[in-house]
Amino acid sequence: MSTLQCEAQALYRDHHGWLRDWLRAKLGCSHNAADLAHDTFLRLLSRRERVELVDPRAYLTTIAHGLVVDFHRRRALERAYLASLAALPEPQTPSPEERAIVLEALVAIDAMLDGMKPGVRQAFILSQLEGLTYAQIAAQLGVTVRTVNNYMLKALEHCYLIVADGA
Repeated sequence: MSTLQCEAQALYRDHHGWLRDWLRAKLGCSHNAADLAHDTFLRLLSRRERVELVDPRAYLTTIAHGLVVDFHRRRALERAYLASLAALPEPQTPSPEERAIVLEALVAIDAMLDGMKPGVRQAFILSQLEGLTYAQIAAQLGVTVRTVNNYMLKALEHCYLIVADGA
């Protein structure tokens, strides 16, 4: 067994129970806490660079907190989507498979938008969802067309990097 594997096992053995309990207190559910504790260690172990941990619990808490935020955002998005589905007439209601696909896409879009700076995100949304021209976006945001052009370049680059990272 490699040194890295031994360190990972020791980290898991020494801190998994504590992290699961911390997450249970945050989430109020032992099942979700167990899932997110597992995901925290997976995220730590999947890092490309080796991290020297001075305070392992602080590091694990930071990762876990981000996962908790994502978990709550995903749940809120799911509730909003299900509420909009409930308002549809029966013949227009998508199948469970279609629901899962749309929900997965919504979560991915939300994560992608969340990583953008506010001005970039707003310009991207106005362009892609509202169909506004760069001049209209500039007027609405109170910036120049050149700034909107820069925002869109940053937004598209951000989207490309997210997609390329997931491939």
